[in-house]
Amino acid sequence: MSTRSIQPRRQRKAVFTANHQERRRRMSVALSHELRTKYGRRSLPVRKGDTVRVLAGSYSTVGEERRVARVDREHYRLTLDNVTTKTADAKLKPLPIRPSHLVLTKLNLSDPWRRRVLKVPEVEPEDAEASNEKPTSAALPKAEAKP
Repeated sequence: MSTRSIQPRRQRKAVFTANHQERRRRMSVALSHELRTKYGRRSLPVRKGDTVRVLAGSYSTVGEERRVARVDREHYRLTLDNVTTKTADAKLKPLPIRPSHLVLTKLNLSDPWRRRVLKVPEVEPEDAEASNEKPTSAALPKAEAKP
């Protein structure tokens, strides 16, 4: 639920009552300068598998690049690989980080939506067909695929 209002109470209400599609859009992360010039976009919704650089925060990983392990849309937080904090009973727990403290440095392009939006061409592996010893059912003609 996006709002045109400038009232803080309505802005906060829009954040807390947003549906999951709106929450995904709100969890966009800025692209690095290299990716920005390559793809012509300023930001993208973050997803699991992306590599990000931590820009801000009061923890030791500031300036380091880590892979996104989990995207928590309910609380607008991300957890990164090997970024943990100690609990009171000395257990390690993943440290949630806000998307505004990050910048995307490497994209996970396995998503077809992302490839289409960024206009990344589909790369056909030519030598992969030669390395397969027996053809798969997808490679067989329709008449032969049925038993």
